[in-house]
Amino acid sequence: MQIRVYYEDTDCGGIVYHSNYLNFCERARSEIFFQKGLSPHEQNQFFVVKHMECDFISSAKFGDILEVTTKVVEIKKASLKLEQFITREKNNIFRTVVTLVFLKDGKPSRIPEEKLAIFN
Repeated sequence: MQIRVYYEDTDCGGIVYHSNYLNFCERARSEIFFQKGLSPHEQNQFFVVKHMECDFISSAKFGDILEVTTKVVEIKKASLKLEQFITREKNNIFRTVVTLVFLKDGKPSRIPEEKLAIFN
């Protein structure tokens, strides 16, 4: 997924504010669902972030075009682990490994097959 860095994403020096990398990754995860004609949140069923590890490798700047890629690292009954990279001109500038837990009615639940199919 491509993202352009806008002024609102940056600090006064034109550098992307650190928390916006997490926002960019969240958008990319949601887009996986939207591209399949689905919503990431349906009838009290959705994924929540349980854990993240982040590496801030280099800075993005105002006007940059970034690419966010997502790959599945591990799938368990009620959770999955994803690795996401943000690149600029094919150079990694941010990496995160995020563990998502599937909730149904507010409780961890087995991930339905149709949701798992989205990540294949």
